Amino acid sequence: MRERQGKTQVIAVALVTAFCLLGDSMLYIVLPIYWREAGLQSLWEVGILLAVNRLVRLPLGPLVGKWYERSGGRSGLTVAVVLAFVTTVSYSLQGFGVWLVLRSVWGIAWTFLRLGAYSLIVSVSEEHNRGQLMGLYNGLYRLGSLGGMIAGALLASWYGLDVTSMVLGCFSLPALVLVFLYIPPSFRKCRVSTDTAKVDERFWKQGSVWAVMASALFVAMVYQGMFASSLSRLVEIRQPVVLVGGMTIGAAVVASMVQGARWGWEPWAAPWFGRLADRYGRTSLLAWALLVAAVLFAALVAPVPFWLWLCVLLGIQLTATILTTVVDTLAADEASRQANSTALMTLYSVVTDVGAALGPLLAFGLGAEAICYGIAAVLLLLAVRWGLGHERREKQSAL
Repeated sequence: MRERQGKTQVIAVALVTAFCLLGDSMLYIVLPIYWREAGLQSLWEVGILLAVNRLVRLPLGPLVGKWYERSGGRSGLTVAVVLAFVTTVSYSLQGFGVWLVLRSVWGIAWTFLRLGAYSLIVSVSEEHNRGQLMGLYNGLYRLGSLGGMIAGALLASWYGLDVTSMVLGCFSLPALVLVFLYIPPSFRKCRVSTDTAKVDERFWKQGSVWAVMASALFVAMVYQGMFASSLSRLVEIRQPVVLVGGMTIGAAVVASMVQGARWGWEPWAAPWFGRLADRYGRTSLLAWALLVAAVLFAALVAPVPFWLWLCVLLGIQLTATILTTVVDTLAADEASRQANSTALMTLYSVVTDVGAALGPLLAFGLGAEAICYGIAAVLLLLAVRWGLGHERREKQSAL
């Protein structure tokens, strides 16, 4: 009964996140095209607006973490939904200064959403189902990304940015109903641990915590930052245009299809890989996924046919699903063993935000070949590290 209730709460918080993501995801497709409707003067302003929410999240993480420690869970998610609604409907306004404020406010909303979800999952999960619940959350909230991308593109082409913002903003309001129906007032769990010495030891002194943080930093930097920001550039370098049935498809369209494929399969793939992690061990699955990812990134610069190269891109997207789910679960495992789980998940959130922010800077500062080989080398080192530490890590997870 308790497990079923916990799963229902995770589904609810995932759908809340999906509803709130509609407006943000819409911008990544719409704003680079309709930036004049937003009152912007140039495309470089678009780049700043799409990045500023990540920068805002870095100092906000610890503050929001304190909020959840003292004020509970439902209140934080309520704040997030209200802020998401206000920012999305306000995208109908014009001016770079106004949009800069709106995107910063969205950064606050996303911090509340993500830390709230992490805290809830830690509180309702156990060792045997934490991977499944983390995968369930990661998969379902991506429906918001997919819906915002598709609905935003269609509505903007038919009615313009103003109407699109109002419609998607109104669609975020049902999230409030889910919050008050299914989200408990606070996220608290009676933690059980057989290692009292480890509980008393601060988490920043624990090597296992920093192994997870280092992996999370690099995975976020590669997949959320470098790969996502340079995907269309990689496609353009390899094949500027693609002929399909007499139609010419540009690199941007191909890149969006590759990205959309991940958002399409994550609702079922992420929970499935989460169950595999629960059944066969987190570190074992992580080591194999890192090894496969290293091979795939090295293959990006190989002289293979374009259709096979696209399969490599899709394979990389699949490893993104696996790695994100498993690393999130490992972080939740570590948090469940701490006296203050929220503090550790706050650190984890900040670390992944730093990685996501660093990624684009490195992606556009290095050559494509150097990026691919560099990523492959580090992924291989991480695979060796987690592979060698497999037995020790599994023993710790069983405690």
